Formats: sequence, structure tokens, C-alpha cells
Amino acid sequence: MSTSAGSRLDPEQPDASRLISRGPLRGLPVEVAVLAAVAFFVAAGFGIVAPAIPLFARSFGVSRAAAGAVVSAFALMRLCSALGVGRLVNRIGERVVLAAGIGIVAVSSALAGFASDYVQLLVLRGAGGIGSAMFSVSANSLLIGVTTSNQRGRSIGAFSGGFLVGGIAGPGLGGLITGWSLRAPFFLYAGTLAAAGAVGIALLPRRTGGTHGAGGPSGTPSLTVGRALRLPAFRAAAFANLADNWASLGVRAAIVPLLVMEVLHRSPIWTGIGLTVFTLGNVATLLLGSRITDRRGRRPVLLTGCLGSAAGCAILVVTHSLPLFFVSMLVFGAGSGLLDVAPGAMLGDVVHGRGGTVVASYQMAGDVGSLAGPLIAGYLADTAGYGWAFGLTSGVLVLAAGIGLQAPETLTREVVAHEVAPGAALAPGSVADAAERDTAG
Repeated sequence: MSTSAGSRLDPEQPDASRLISRGPLRGLPVEVAVLAAVAFFVAAGFGIVAPAIPLFARSFGVSRAAAGAVVSAFALMRLCSALGVGRLVNRIGERVVLAAGIGIVAVSSALAGFASDYVQLLVLRGAGGIGSAMFSVSANSLLIGVTTSNQRGRSIGAFSGGFLVGGIAGPGLGGLITGWSLRAPFFLYAGTLAAAGAVGIALLPRRTGGTHGAGGPSGTPSLTVGRALRLPAFRAAAFANLADNWASLGVRAAIVPLLVMEVLHRSPIWTGIGLTVFTLGNVATLLLGSRITDRRGRRPVLLTGCLGSAAGCAILVVTHSLPLFFVSMLVFGAGSGLLDVAPGAMLGDVVHGRGGTVVASYQMAGDVGSLAGPLIAGYLADTAGYGWAFGLTSGVLVLAAGIGLQAPETLTREVVAHEVAPGAALAPGSVADAAERDTAG
């Protein structure tokens, strides 16, 4: 029989023995559950150490700006090393790079706990940023490589959910431990990373035909960054990732607490409540959005997420009361939850297991957003007011939606090879080439 419109021939359907047979992740590859568990340990550990980092830096007698540089060093080294990590993933495979990356962050964090001066702390946190890039690029590349198009939304949702739950669990414990010792959180972080690495090494199956090396799963050449940039779907996914990180990781963390104190004239406890409301909205749409992404498509979820987050930021422009603040955070969080799923799923459809450097470039777009967002929005808040800061952030998200409108839908129904009419041979590279024709529009 011939294939229907919107379908893609997939001669490498996942082995049924490698699929989860029960529970909320039923029908997904076992690697998804393992990576979600690893993500939980990584995020919980980071949540534990995050409150201690600037305080520990200040204990060496440095300025607030220098303390902030310790945080920035991690992010900067993560950004600068991403492309090299992508090439490494292509060459030696995701499993090795993932374990090595977690190991680097664990060792650098433990050594940071022993730091005797500011420079040592700064260098060690920078080294941790390289390890973080190794983990995130390899984990996302592996997640893309082991899933089919109609599994990808749920799989990315599960992975993001692991980070989300870990991020909720870690900061409370981190605050308590930081009150007792500024060094102890670094050792505990190293411990959670050791647990994450052990889970990954022990439970991630060794793959016989991974996404790395000279070709993807169908033997086609790896997708290059240059070719990916010519695809509207990749540009839409990357810019949506940049906009989401600009807003949810950058502006939400750096500017919203200042808004609560200086405009609403409320104590930090109300910031915490507002961020909890954001998280509730995020959780609600993350679960729903991951299923819709696999059933209805990436594009509508991406557009809804961009416009929803933009609406939340737009409400913050005129927020002068707590009820309106909570409404804005709920809408903002709901939109961000959708953007935790759709851009990554669209990226996976474009890459189709053929490019660690492309995954790295996508990650770099997000890192640029999380670095630039707080700086630019903070400058606008200082010079023109909070309204301009949140207005610009809303504009960046609307621009991401506009770029998304130019992209085609990338979700395809996977069709096993035996559904093809007898005698209709699959030419080498036909699967991946069809994907590029679809996503190039």
C-alpha cells in the first residue's frame, strides 16, 4: 500500500522490547525514563547549590558584580563550548559525553567547595559550565535519536518534567543547608550529580546504531549547522528557545523579584508565591502540551506558547497589584510550559538524529537568551522603567511567534517499512531527505 500524505517512511521503528510497557510513559523508549531521572538529580542538585553561589563568592570579600560573575562564568563557558561538544557527540556518541559531562560538573563542584579564594571558585564554576554543556547537548541529542516523530513531544515533556520537579525540590533544601554552611551545598550538589551519572551509566542501554558518527539512523550524512539555518523550522525552533529562555530563565529570575519589591512594595515572600504560581501554570501546560504536540502538531503549540508568554509579560507592564501580578505569572507560566515542549520536538524532526552540532546550536540560542535577557531588560528597567523591560520581552516572544508562522508543520506519522508497496525500494537517505523537504517548506 502507498503512504498517506503527511507520513514518513521509517525503516527503523523502535524495538518493542525497548519500550516502556506501563505507566505514564507507556510506549516510549526506556532511555526517556532514564534521562528524566537523570534530569531530576541534576536539577535538584543545582537548586541546592544555587542559593549558595553568590553568597560564597561574597565571603571572599568581592563586590556584588564579582559575585554575579561567578554565575555568569558558568553560563558563558556553557555557551562557548557548546559547538565543540556537538562535534564530540557526533564523533564518540551521546552516552560517553553525557557521563563525562556529569563527571566534570560533579568534580568541579566538589573542588569549588574547597576553594580558598575567589579566583579558584570562578575557574571551577567555569569548568562546570563546560560539563553542563556536555550533559545537555548529549542528553537532548540522545532523546532525539531514540524517538520517532510521534513520540517526541511526550518524551521531551518527560525530560523537562524531570528538570521541573528537581528544580522544585532543590531550592528549599538548598536554602536550609546554606544557612548552616556555605560550602556544604557544593558537596551535596556533587553527590546528586554522582547519583545522576550512576543512573545514566547503569541504565542507559548501549546503542548499536546511534545518532553519532558519520551518519544518522538511515545512513545519511550528519545535518550541518549551515544547512539547518536554511530550514524555516529550525529557525523557528531556535528563536522560540531563545525567546523562552530570555523571558522565563532570564527576565523572570532577574527582574520579577525587583518588580515585587520596588513597584508592588511587597516582601520577597510574595516573589516566591508568584514564582510558585508560574510553576503551577508551567506544570499544567507541560503535560497537556506534550500530548497535543504529538497529536496535533508542533507549530500550533509553539505559536500558542509564544503568544501566551507574551501576554503574561504584557500584563506585567501594567501590574500594580498582587492579584494582577498572580494572573500575569499564571499566564506567563502556562505559555512557557508549552515552549518547554514544542521547539524541542520541532528540532528533533529537523535533525532526525543527524547532527550533534545542530542540537548544540539550538542550545546556544537558548543560552544567548538567558544571558542577554536579564542584561538588556535590566538596563531598560534602570533607564526607562519596568514597563519597557517587560514590553521588550513581550515583543521578543511575539517576534518568535512571527518566525514560527513562517515554518511548516514538522510532525509526521511514522510508517513502518513493510507498509510500502512491494517493489517500492527505499533509496538510501530517502527518509532524511524527505524530512528536509518537509521542513524546508
